[in-house]
Amino acid sequence: MKITEFLDPRGVKIGMQAVEKEEALVELVEALGEVKDIGDKKGIVRALIERENLGSTGIGQGIAIPHGKTDRVKELVAVLGISRQGVNFEALDGELVYIFFLLVAPKETAGPHLKALAQISRLLRDAYFCELLRRCKTPEEAYELIRREEEKKH
Repeated sequence: MKITEFLDPRGVKIGMQAVEKEEALVELVEALGEVKDIGDKKGIVRALIERENLGSTGIGQGIAIPHGKTDRVKELVAVLGISRQGVNFEALDGELVYIFFLLVAPKETAGPHLKALAQISRLLRDAYFCELLRRCKTPEEAYELIRREEEKKH
């Protein structure tokens, strides 16, 4: 499974405005709504907040992978958000978050959701790649960077 299979180039948001966790989740869900008909955006934000209450998806080193499930999507969908100023996301290392990968999966599935989390984690483990991603000026540039990186790995 490749990230480019579930991330639409239109689902890349450069220059997020949010500075706090909940604002960031709302902004990411709004971006997702631009790409897919996800119906009840507030319900998805609520599900994401509930998931965050179990433990932050801010995994450290400036990265967060918020994720949740809804019966409003038929397949896994993702949004990539990049913040210039950083977001207070209560990350595990206490640092600000600059790179967000929001994943929303159908309620009844586990496999694709877990594979996607693993793929994203693998990609973002590379600090140099994350630095390049943060420097991207356009959604197309960020999407292309991910596509090229995935081609190297396959």
